[in-house]
Amino acid sequence: MSILSAQKFTIARIHYSGGGDWYSDPSSLPNLLEFIQTHTPMSVNPQEVRLKLTDADAGYYPYLYLTGHGNIRFTNDEVIALRSMLMNGAFLHADDNYGMDQSFRREMKRVFPNKDFIPLPHTHSIFSSYFIMKSGLPKVHEHDNNPPQALGLFDNEKLIVLYTFESDLGDGWEDASVHKDSWTIREAALKMGTNIIYFALTQ
Repeated sequence: MSILSAQKFTIARIHYSGGGDWYSDPSSLPNLLEFIQTHTPMSVNPQEVRLKLTDADAGYYPYLYLTGHGNIRFTNDEVIALRSMLMNGAFLHADDNYGMDQSFRREMKRVFPNKDFIPLPHTHSIFSSYFIMKSGLPKVHEHDNNPPQALGLFDNEKLIVLYTFESDLGDGWEDASVHKDSWTIREAALKMGTNIIYFALTQ
């Protein structure tokens, strides 16, 4: 999938069930899209799309995003739909907003029972696809004093799911007034988000 063919690219946020706040960080994706519009050659639609995995038009969006603090639950039909989308060219970025880890891992085992998350080293090309992120995944917020982890699910050599854990990228994309993060932290998060999208569309 060429980035040059991604006319008016946007991000599709997954509306899942289970009680988790799939809608959290409402200013994050518009801010990330605006950053991409300003700092890269990409043409973007600055408004995110919100969809359920079983929506009729869900397959039209190559870049899926999922976040939240709480429980995630996919229906059986959503499991089948997500597996089909990912095996047919879509990419999923899941960003733990602190609290969704256990349920997300459980649901992804339903989607891909035979796949396990693999840590991505700092040398992986996702950290240099547009900006150079020498230290790998940035740490936006401290929760358990654990280092941030970039974890991937692969179809052969192709990365189809990126799970960013203990990082809180979405918080770093939010309006500055929300979390009072410094520009240094927010810029690192925005650059990493740009890298993820560039990598997903050009790998």
